[in-house]
Amino acid sequence: MATVASVNHTSRGPLDEYDERVHSHLLRNDDHQRGLVQSLQDLHDMLAEYTPPKIVHPSISSLKPRSKSWIGSLFQSRPPAKLSTQIPSNLPKGLYMYGDVGSGKTMLMDMFYDTLPPNITSKTRIHFHNFMQDIHHRLHVIKTQHGDDLDAILYVAADIAEKGSVLCFDEFQCTDVADAMILRRLLEALMTHGVVLVTTSNRHPDDLYKNGIQRQSFIPCINLLKTRLRVLNLDSHTDYRKIPRPPSGVYHHPLDKAALSHAGKWFSFLGDPENDPPHRAVHTVWGREVEVPKASGQAAWFTFNELIGRATGAADYLELMRTYHAFIVTDVPGMSYRERDLARRFITFIDAVYESRAKLVLTTAVPLYQLFMSPDEVATALEGGRAAGRVQPPREHEDVDDVMRQMMDDLGLNMQMLKSSSIFSGDEERFAFSRALSRLSEMGSREWVERGLGMEHRGGKGEKEGWEKVRSRWREDSM
Repeated sequence: MATVASVNHTSRGPLDEYDERVHSHLLRNDDHQRGLVQSLQDLHDMLAEYTPPKIVHPSISSLKPRSKSWIGSLFQSRPPAKLSTQIPSNLPKGLYMYGDVGSGKTMLMDMFYDTLPPNITSKTRIHFHNFMQDIHHRLHVIKTQHGDDLDAILYVAADIAEKGSVLCFDEFQCTDVADAMILRRLLEALMTHGVVLVTTSNRHPDDLYKNGIQRQSFIPCINLLKTRLRVLNLDSHTDYRKIPRPPSGVYHHPLDKAALSHAGKWFSFLGDPENDPPHRAVHTVWGREVEVPKASGQAAWFTFNELIGRATGAADYLELMRTYHAFIVTDVPGMSYRERDLARRFITFIDAVYESRAKLVLTTAVPLYQLFMSPDEVATALEGGRAAGRVQPPREHEDVDDVMRQMMDDLGLNMQMLKSSSIFSGDEERFAFSRALSRLSEMGSREWVERGLGMEHRGGKGEKEGWEKVRSRWREDSM
């Protein structure tokens, strides 16, 4: 595995490199490509302030299972402390860049890898196929020496983490069941040791290992990639104005350096800053003024506190839906039972956006599936649901995060889970929270986001005009 010392002794970053190549006429300035490089720069800036944790290498004995026999337990020493699998809270969110051949994957990876900040003293870049061959060889050697009952993945992950705090993969893919069965635990173990992952691929994470054997067991790995890495589409899709669609999805967490640029890109795309520069707007609802801090075209930008922290309600949201087609809401916190009033108000807003078929862009402190219930609250509800027989027993290596991700896409599971929680006042409230998660999932889909924007591959301006007629009828019906 190729590991090298960092050679970038200056603060020069990907944007500097891109600007120099444009200035030298090696590249043509391109808005879509510049947006992608900005995402590389955001991660570069976070890495410049990142201090990886000290690698704690597990001992062989700590990775062996406890003896199940009574006699064996008499001669076994005290069990070793359980190794932490908690991903550090300060771990920068990595990148997953996907696109067709010719989309610039190699150039972007070169640009990122060659300009890593000087505090990153070691780094590794390897083709993913070669990486997995090396992993399987290491696992075979360890199990040959110490037995098949050893949890060798944790040992190998620590070895790799010791060689570099940034790990870059070229051409991430999964076509082999042996890879599929270990990938999630391997990648999660690397992140636990503070390794930042950056990868290119030809496929979106949802399309990895399509039709593979036991694919259901690979879904947690896909969810891990989508949650812990920022997924960027390198293929340029433009609307009828020839403006490129932002490369990332509409939801971003955590509230890091990339969050503001994420919101800014979507506001510029969904608004009309060239013809309608961002400005403050005021709307009157039943004699009260509702302020929009930043508006442009048919897009409105609020912080969570500006929109939900005020005494606003359904009538205010309905008026906003009549005026705007897109909403950018930033700095959304996680809301546990202590913030139930804010959560109820936010859910009312989500329902208004959904029912008006508008667009919603969010920057959140936590993943979407943790917006309304903390991991501890879900763990308690999960335990109660399983004890009552309403929720299935856990699958192998399934954790609370896996269940919470499933709740985003499975309204039935969501309701079963929430019935086991004492933090909701009744079935009506449980259903409102469950439905909000389901609607957020749908509103984050590519189909929802691109509908009515006049994307060239969907029909251009004609598609936009047709959709505006549909929304116009909705506005008339809702008055």
